[in-house]
Parts: sequence; C-alpha cells; structure tokens
Amino acid sequence: MRLSVALPSTHSFNQRAEARIQELQMSMLKFAKLFTVAIGAAAIAVGAAAAPAKPSIVLVHGGFVDGSGWEGVHKILTRDGYAVTVVQNPTISLSDDVAVTKRAIAAQQGPVVLVGHSYGGAVITEAGNDEKVAGLVYIAAFAPDKGESVESLIKNPVPGAPVPPILPPQDGFLMLDKTKFAASFAVDVKRETATFMANSQVPWGVAALGGAVGEPAWKSKPSWYLVAKNDKMIPPPAQRSMSKRAGAVVAETPGSHAVYVSNPKAVAALIEQAAAKVSVAAK
Repeated sequence: MRLSVALPSTHSFNQRAEARIQELQMSMLKFAKLFTVAIGAAAIAVGAAAAPAKPSIVLVHGGFVDGSGWEGVHKILTRDGYAVTVVQNPTISLSDDVAVTKRAIAAQQGPVVLVGHSYGGAVITEAGNDEKVAGLVYIAAFAPDKGESVESLIKNPVPGAPVPPILPPQDGFLMLDKTKFAASFAVDVKRETATFMANSQVPWGVAALGGAVGEPAWKSKPSWYLVAKNDKMIPPPAQRSMSKRAGAVVAETPGSHAVYVSNPKAVAALIEQAAAKVSVAAK
C-alpha cells in the first residue's frame, strides 16, 4: 500500500517566502520612520532647552501721551516672538507711575527689558530696580541720577535749544499748545496722526515732573539709549549727556521726539539688541 503525500509546489513556497520578506521589509521601514521622528523630536527638544528664552518687553510712555503711540513698535516686537506689555501710566505723580509699571513687571514671566520714552525714562530709572528687570532702554528719554527729577533736568536748558510750547499749568496739570504740538513733538509723524496726538493729549501732572529718583537702576543694570537727532523737546546734546553718564550703549537716528511713532523699526531694533544681550547674559 502506497502513501501519497501532497508536497507544496516550489512556486507556492516561493510566493509565501516573498510575501514574508515584504512584510519584514515593511516592518523595518515603519520602524526606521518612527526612529527618525523620535530622534528629530529629541533634537528639537534639546535645541529648545539650549536656546535662551526671550525676555518680556514692557513699554512705558512719556508725558502728554498714552501708550497707543507704541503700536508700531508693538507690532514689530510681537511679530518677532516677544511678549510685550504696554503700560498705561496716569502721569499724575512719579510714585504712582512707578507703582503701575511695577505691577506690569510683576505680571511677566522671566526677565524683563524695560523701555521708556521721554518722561517714561524717569519712570523706568526708578522702577528698573525691580529684580525681574534685566535691562533698560531709553528712547529720547530722561535718565535722572539720584535725587534728580524731570523738573531739575530741564531747569537749565542747553543754550540755543528750542523751548517746548508748554502752557501754564491748570489745576496742577500741564498741556502742550495744540497749534504747536506737531512742530515741537511730532514733526516727522503723519499730519493726521500728529493732529490726533495733539487733540488727545493726556494732562501731565506737575507733581510727576517734580518726582525725584531714589536709586537709579542704570547704575546696576545694563542700559541702551536711542538719541533722536531732531528732537525739539529734549535737546539731543542733553540726551547724549544723560546716556553717557548712564554708561548706555548709544544709537542715534534722525527723528523727532515722537521717533517711537515715526520710526518704529529703529526703536524696535535697539530694543531687540538689548533683549539679545540680556538673553545671552542669562544663559
């Protein structure tokens, strides 16, 4: 009696072997893709950990205006990845404005670059002593020393300097002559914008001008200063003198007192320069 055993054909065996090989190849390909993704994610995580975090930017306006003038600078800085806060100071007294600015600083995560324009420079000189503040940026601003105020700094103007068209105080507040606002404050700003700024002035408290600085933050913190070369509110020679005394890194650009409105690119560039230096120092 013969036993008959059905053996698989060579063709069938080869087909199954080829299918198994293809399955193994697909598995290896999937593994390779997952491995590549995992390595890439790890590299990104390491890179993010190694890169210093960007500091927050706090912008402080000066007298006669509010924080809306920072809009152009704000757009550039936020586009470039910075967290930006615009302080709305009442400009009634220096102590009040310092307190408002310090609340804005306290709300930030990590180090802060504190930026002040005009009278805002006096505010950041005092508020900048906050431990979160890593650097100061002055934009055509006052940079008082200990015991100085805006009032004392403007008491003896540079010979031949233009006289700002400040009207006599009313109920303890100052305003600029609307008809002369553009020529003195914002000559390089669009006419419509300058007119709006003149008509929407914020009364500046006489007490704010007389507020004396305690310990100036620029003595212990790095600082940067942008000189507006066509400024008719704070004479450029006075700006250069204050920036030199503060030991600031100085940049100069054509522009009126409202240079932060008329040339936000130059202003933002100096702020970002300061932020980069602060980030490297903190690394």
